[in-house]
Amino acid sequence: MATPADIPADADAPVESPADPPSPPEAVTLLLVRHGMTDATGPRLAGRAPNVHLNDNGRGQAADLASRLEGIVPAALVSSPLERCQETAEAISERLGTPVTTDERFVECDYGSWTGRSLTDLAAEPLWRVVQDHPSAARFPGGEALAATSARAVEAVRDWNGRLLQQASAGDPPPLYVVCSHGDVIKAIIADALGLHLDLFQRLRVDPCSVTSITYTRTRPFLNKLNDTGEPLSGALPTAAEAKGDAAVGGGAGQGDRTERAPGTSHLP
Repeated sequence: MATPADIPADADAPVESPADPPSPPEAVTLLLVRHGMTDATGPRLAGRAPNVHLNDNGRGQAADLASRLEGIVPAALVSSPLERCQETAEAISERLGTPVTTDERFVECDYGSWTGRSLTDLAAEPLWRVVQDHPSAARFPGGEALAATSARAVEAVRDWNGRLLQQASAGDPPPLYVVCSHGDVIKAIIADALGLHLDLFQRLRVDPCSVTSITYTRTRPFLNKLNDTGEPLSGALPTAAEAKGDAAVGGGAGQGDRTERAPGTSHLP
């Protein structure tokens, strides 16, 4: 029989196992940024028309957005090829030091013959109600179907997610990247992440220079933040059109459209 003297002093100490090797990250976070204001944002459907640049308001929004993102180290900064997105992304690039990569798949929906027309005129078109109530069936005359816009944008997100996870090394933090795109494109990506049918994507709102954060894991995405503009809540109240139930096709002017607020919603109670 063993006596206390025969038992090593550390016999009851837990046996230390070798440290587990670090694992590669299994999640990636996407920051969706909508471009800043232009002279067309709100009154007209700019679509893919060339030479639509940020106006003074939009440049100020882009600068403010870049300052809000300071401290983030994105693995990539991706942009639609259109000027208003490129200019917004450049403001972020200058602040964060991340170069801009252009990806055609994040370009605006091709609105065909609707491009450049006023939203007031378009609201009288028979297709308007389809775009509002059954967008998955909407194809713009001479242009693109909203379902096709959604499919290419979501495929681009899947591609970037996989690419950045593949590039990450064991022990690295989960990668994060920024995509600067357009209202309807961003709404389609958010709807996919939430498991919403495209027919419900008009329930979402994406204002100019807003940030939406989505983390994609192996099993499901998580919506961390939606349509964050850093502005007071009063700016998030509905426009007159929204109060009647219509979404802003193309994304609208958001908080920059203060003159179009519904009666009684210009400020918080």
